[in-house]
Amino acid sequence: MKKTIKTQEACEMLYNLSVTVAAERVSLRDAIGRVAAEDVAAKIPVPTFDRSPYDGYAFRGLDTQSARRDAPVALDLTEEIPAGVWPGRPVKSGEAAKILTGAPIPDGADATIKYEDTEFTDKTVSIFSPVQPNTDIARAGSDVMPGEELSSDGTLITAPVISSFANQGFTHAEVYRKPIITVISTGTELCDVGTPLRRAAIYNSNVYTLSAYLTAAGAAAADGGCVPDEPGKIADRIGRALETSDMVITTGGASVGDYDWVTTSARQLGADILFWKVLLRPGGAIMAAVKDGKVILGLSGNPAAAVIGLLRVAMPFIKKLCGRSELYFPEIRVALKEPFRKESQKLRILRGRLEIADSRAYFAAGSGQGSETLSSLAGCDLLGEIPLGSPPLPAGTLIKAYRIIL
Repeated sequence: MKKTIKTQEACEMLYNLSVTVAAERVSLRDAIGRVAAEDVAAKIPVPTFDRSPYDGYAFRGLDTQSARRDAPVALDLTEEIPAGVWPGRPVKSGEAAKILTGAPIPDGADATIKYEDTEFTDKTVSIFSPVQPNTDIARAGSDVMPGEELSSDGTLITAPVISSFANQGFTHAEVYRKPIITVISTGTELCDVGTPLRRAAIYNSNVYTLSAYLTAAGAAAADGGCVPDEPGKIADRIGRALETSDMVITTGGASVGDYDWVTTSARQLGADILFWKVLLRPGGAIMAAVKDGKVILGLSGNPAAAVIGLLRVAMPFIKKLCGRSELYFPEIRVALKEPFRKESQKLRILRGRLEIADSRAYFAAGSGQGSETLSSLAGCDLLGEIPLGSPPLPAGTLIKAYRIIL
C-alpha cells in the first residue's frame, strides 16, 4: 500500500487494474448512449441505388448540349417515377422521365434537373441550358459503401450511429453491459433528500451528484444509502453492496484524521488498500482498495472535492469498466483569464470554462474554488491544473486543462 501518491500515479494505478466487461444485445431503440461491444461495418451501400436528389426530370445529358435560352431542347416524357417505385422502362435519346425526390434513376438517364429550371407540358419538358452527364444524381454508395466502418468497439453509440445502423436494416446492437456502481454516503450529519432537515445536519447531495456523473459516463448508478460514522456499519454496507455491484464508491470518512472510517472499514473487509491519500487539492482525500477484484473508492465528503476526485483520478478506470476505448479527458493548453494568486503546495485543480477571445483559448475560473463549493461545477467544462510547487501565476499564463467530455 502507498499511503500518499501523486495524482497521475493514483489515476494510472486504478486504470491498470484488469477488468472483465460482459456484452449484451439490445434493441436499436435502446442502444443510444451505450458502448459498442464490436466493430460494425456496412453490409449494403447507402443509397442502395442511384436516385434523384429532388423533384424534376431524369434524362441523358448529351441530349441537352445544344440547349439555349432562345433554342431550348424539348424531350418527350416517358413516365412519372415516384419514390418507392422502380422505373418501368429505360430512358432513350430524346426522352426524359418525370421523377420525384428519392426515386430511382431509370436506366439510360445520367442527369437530372429541377422542375423550376424547365418548362413542361403533359408530354414534353424543355431545357434551356446544357446539362452535363453525371449531374445531380445521388449515386449508390455515395454516403456509405459496403465494408465501411459504422462504429468500433469501445465507442459510444450516438444518434448518427443509430441512423447508420437503421440504414443498414439492423434491429439490434451489441453493447457492453453497464457496470453497477453503488454510491454509499457516510456521515452521521447526513439527511435524506425529501425529509425534514434536522439541526446540524445537511442533505445528502453527493449521491445525486456522483450518480449523475456516473450515469453520463455509461454506468448504472445505485444508491447505497446513508451510513453513520461507525466502521462496522460502513464495512457491512460496503460488503453487501459488493455482492451486487461491480464497484463501490463512498463519500465522507476518507480524511487522514480521527474520522478516517472508510479505510478502517475496507481493512475490516480484508480489502487490499492501494493508496490512502493523493497529492491533489481539492479532492486529495481519496482511498482506493480492491476486494475480490472489485474496487472500493473512498472520496471526500465535500461535494466539489468528491467530484474532482472522481473526474481527475477515477474516471479513466470507470470508463474502462464501461467498456469505453477513449478513457482520458482531452488535454488542451489554455491561458489564465485572471491571475491565480496562490502558491501551490499540491497539484491544484481549478474548475472553469473554456472561452475563446482574439483567436485564443482562455481558462475562465469559476467564482468559488473551495472543496465544498458545488455551485462552481455549474457550467464547468474544463479542469485546469496548477502544478505542484507553482508560485502565483499572472493572467495569460498557459496551463494544462482537461475538457470534461463524458
